[in-house]
Amino acid sequence: MVRKLLCLSVLLSVFWIGFSNVAVAAGDEDDKTGFIMHHVKDSHEWHFATFGHTHLTLPLPVIIYSSDRGLEVFSSSNFQNPETHLFGKEYGHNGYYIDEHDHLKAVDEERSFIDLSITKNVAMLFIVIAIVLWILLSAASHYKKNPGQAPKGAASFIEPIVVFVRDEIALPNIGHHKYKNFTPYLLTIFFFIWFGNLLGLFPGAANLTGNIAVTATLAIFTFFVTNLNGNKDYWKHVVATPGVPVPLLLIIVPVEIIGLFTKPFALMVRLFVAITAGHIVILSFIGLIFVFESYAVGLASTIMVVFINMIELLVATIQAYVFTLFSAMYIGQAVAEHEHH
Repeated sequence: MVRKLLCLSVLLSVFWIGFSNVAVAAGDEDDKTGFIMHHVKDSHEWHFATFGHTHLTLPLPVIIYSSDRGLEVFSSSNFQNPETHLFGKEYGHNGYYIDEHDHLKAVDEERSFIDLSITKNVAMLFIVIAIVLWILLSAASHYKKNPGQAPKGAASFIEPIVVFVRDEIALPNIGHHKYKNFTPYLLTIFFFIWFGNLLGLFPGAANLTGNIAVTATLAIFTFFVTNLNGNKDYWKHVVATPGVPVPLLLIIVPVEIIGLFTKPFALMVRLFVAITAGHIVILSFIGLIFVFESYAVGLASTIMVVFINMIELLVATIQAYVFTLFSAMYIGQAVAEHEHH
């Protein structure tokens, strides 16, 4: 297992450094670390590499809805300089432009519209969903066609993980009576986060789970699943904690209500910070190679990148596990039957 992790980490590190070298060579000589934020941020185009004056990019659709024009669809290539691939107000199209921060804006600042564009993170979202569905449906198809037989292919990969999430996360935290109702949800968020984390480690990939909008959405799902399934005991502990003197309820109840929101907030921030920080650290060590232009620094940075890549492969799994575990704990607290003495 360690050998496989090391091999994969070395390959990822080689690709990271290679792609970063191309990015730095094509960019501003005075900004040798600009590729770091370019990778972390979302974008209206999917940029893979630059070779000389050739930009290997995938233009993404810009979708705009406004009350007066209705639905409008353009390619993001219409909003950029064809030579430098830079966005800016001077490259506007049909009354819209993408600024240097990759935000879609109208030339007329008073004009209102809804941006429904397929950005790099949205495209990555669809890819992750497609891969997860393909693997899980392939495993389900195997069991339907071969009942009672040993799993093969995708099923042999999926079954141990499904059993682990069910028996080690859902069952102990939610309880025997309710865990089956919530296991599908826990499996969904586990596989989505895990595959999103792993795919995001590849050079050129989108930083999906390092986008706070994505982690916020996942946390909101857990918030609603938890509170919509909360029983009477759960809400009684929130709005009128049993056994607490009435004067103290004035303090306890606001704290409990705030706690309803701090739990999903912690889920959101933990995943966002862990994934984004990992990407920035890796890219920062790569950036040191081009800042110092030293073989010694290059060798040391490469070793550190390989080491951190090994850690990131583990972190990708750990963060999926932690998010699923805490979601199960919150759900378990909401559906548990309490005994009052």
